[in-house]
Amino acid sequence: MAKIQPLPAASPSPSSADECQSLHLQGEQVYTVWMKSLVFNGNGCTVYGADGGVAFRVDNYGCRGSREVFFMDRAGKMLIKIQRKSFGVFRRWEARRCFDDGEETRPWFTVEKAGKDGSAAVRMHGGGRAYTIDGCSRKSDYKITGAGGGVVAAIRRKQTASGVVLGEDVLTLTVGSQVDHLLVLGMVVICGLMNRCL
Repeated sequence: MAKIQPLPAASPSPSSADECQSLHLQGEQVYTVWMKSLVFNGNGCTVYGADGGVAFRVDNYGCRGSREVFFMDRAGKMLIKIQRKSFGVFRRWEARRCFDDGEETRPWFTVEKAGKDGSAAVRMHGGGRAYTIDGCSRKSDYKITGAGGGVVAAIRRKQTASGVVLGEDVLTLTVGSQVDHLLVLGMVVICGLMNRCL
């Protein structure tokens, strides 16, 4: 299987230093997201952990922008089922957690575009904490903020230690310790679906 070695985080640009400042939290996790499937002629993405090995994957054997995809761990066990729901011009993505005995009957969270500024609103089932994905329409540079407005995760193009910025399909995802990492990874997959990257 493919292996990507993690690189130390490059210093942020002065314009984004304030936004990234709040991400330097104790216990943060850095993932590498490659917007390509490991399956030949498949669509999807692969998430690499801190050890450089495959941590999660999405394999979509249908067309890009499929109505249904499955987020899996490295062994192929389904963790999240993501479906696109359309009502005329209104589109929403629903994510359900999957367990050994089936999936949840109600969505874990839903994502829908929130405005012309490229943001998306994330609503948790049961009126729980809400999140905003700022800049979701940009494929490789956006952040996820919590209900209080604090940044809980950010994604940007991966940069090597020597300063080379990799292509738009290789991203660095930084997730703070105060948020469920699986939830954030599900949001990133949905952003990829919204931008027709998967």
